Amino acid sequence: PPPDPERCQNPAGAPGAARRSHGARPLRLMLTYGGWRDASFADQLPRLLEPAGIQCLRARTGREVQSLIDEGDVHIAVLDLTIPMEPGRTEPAGPRVLQLLRRCPSRPPTIVVRPRQGSVRANARGLAEAMREGAFTVLDDPVGIEAMLETLRRLVRRHYPDHWTAA
Repeated sequence: PPPDPERCQNPAGAPGAARRSHGARPLRLMLTYGGWRDASFADQLPRLLEPAGIQCLRARTGREVQSLIDEGDVHIAVLDLTIPMEPGRTEPAGPRVLQLLRRCPSRPPTIVVRPRQGSVRANARGLAEAMREGAFTVLDDPVGIEAMLETLRRLVRRHYPDHWTAA
């Protein structure tokens, strides 16, 4: 069965508490990846973001996403729509995970990474669906590291303005 949205936790307290200034406390970025062609992408982000006070937590399945949410606040999510719900499964769980994140009391701003779409209509429909589910932005795979860092900079500046000195 899919993860239960009611199990989302917010140890900081009230809804939206994650959007407060974090000072020296690191932001927790959940990085999901399943089908990205450039595996080094996921390896580069933690090294680049740790000095800026952003702790990267990795998840390869929807179940791992649920575990990270249960462990504590997730302040930022980078969601690969192609991740499976469980190891060995092939159907993408990304849209379900996006719904799960949207229903969490401390809903993290989310960057959605999706496979390139086959048509203009599919592109528009997928973009509208992701934005309706609360995505901060949608990027098409493959995403260069520079584009991802710029997107993260904009996200942090908007949602956590006192946190990232580079923002």
